[in-house]
Amino acid sequence: MARRTFLGAAAGLALAATGVAGRVRASGAGRAQPDLFVINMLGGIRNPNRRGSRGPFGGAPADGPLTLDERALSDALASGTAAANTTIGYVAGPEDPFEYSVADVSRWNRIIRAHPEALLKVWAASDIERAAREGKVGIIQGFQNAAMMDDDPQRVAVFAGLGVKIIQLTYNGPNQIGHGSMVPENGGLTEFGRDVVAELNATETLVDLSHSGERTCLGAIDASAAPIAITHTGCRALTDLPRNKTDRELRLVAGGGGIVGIYFMPFPAADGMAVADDVVRHIEHAVPVCGEEHVGIGTDGGTTAVDDLDAAYEAARREVEARRRAGIGAAGERPGVVPFIPDLQGPGQFRKLADMLLSRGHTPERVERILGLNALRVMRDVLGA
Repeated sequence: MARRTFLGAAAGLALAATGVAGRVRASGAGRAQPDLFVINMLGGIRNPNRRGSRGPFGGAPADGPLTLDERALSDALASGTAAANTTIGYVAGPEDPFEYSVADVSRWNRIIRAHPEALLKVWAASDIERAAREGKVGIIQGFQNAAMMDDDPQRVAVFAGLGVKIIQLTYNGPNQIGHGSMVPENGGLTEFGRDVVAELNATETLVDLSHSGERTCLGAIDASAAPIAITHTGCRALTDLPRNKTDRELRLVAGGGGIVGIYFMPFPAADGMAVADDVVRHIEHAVPVCGEEHVGIGTDGGTTAVDDLDAAYEAARREVEARRRAGIGAAGERPGVVPFIPDLQGPGQFRKLADMLLSRGHTPERVERILGLNALRVMRDVLGA
């Protein structure tokens, strides 16, 4: 039996005993039942309609508010999300990456403490299961850039001690660890990057290879002794954009017991005008490439819908221009393209995706895996039970 097949079979038996399996079933009308178990491998709790809200291409400021918008919180709770890898810390910009990231971890810890009825900080997989039982959203604190390590791999342990459980090695550009997907030279993982990966493994922190260039991604897969994740991506075999991953990358992640999260972003469509059917296409490509035990979702967005699409297109235009000026944009981002799926928004987005997959003949068990159980298995393997 292949390693990834064994891992998937063992995970299925273990997860069935937790009581979180068996929640996605088709009714006579072909609709999924409402109590989904979702782990969003990359997502946030935010209201894009709120005045002053940062767009999904940018993170929240480290000195931002300590309370969450009521609508965003309510939508997240209603969506079936048991846990979400929520981007905190430094991504890009003039701030000192280390100081900014430490401050943002502290800010989010205070946010979680301010909402004990709704939020739970995730330290281990059992916290995700607890969040699901208690009707809360587990917050998995994650970075989308490892630049804050500077030249000291021991900083990984500092952030692990603060509760950062997922660390993405690069953003779109280069750093001391390797090259992001938008670096033309496509350099590989550096020796320092190998040291960082070793520390991530040692501290039970999940390695995230989203946004990485292909050679950096392949080098990190080779360097990691633990399962890894590409938390939010698409399939380059379907849409040839740098932010999407090749079948080789997808297979190697799965072969090591990891997971690939398909995003609700413009990149699944060549013209950037992605719709829900495009997300399904990329899932359906990833399943035979990776095996159904190794595919998940990482929307790269929230669960509150945009109310004014015209205003969203204008905001996206400004943001794309700002990202290009800052040198952090990606191919596929352009004026006229919004960084979300217009027909896959709001707290019902996961139920809609489940219905679409069920209607196309995917079994309830496969849909359960994709929505959350595969991610839970990886969290158990890496973060611990």
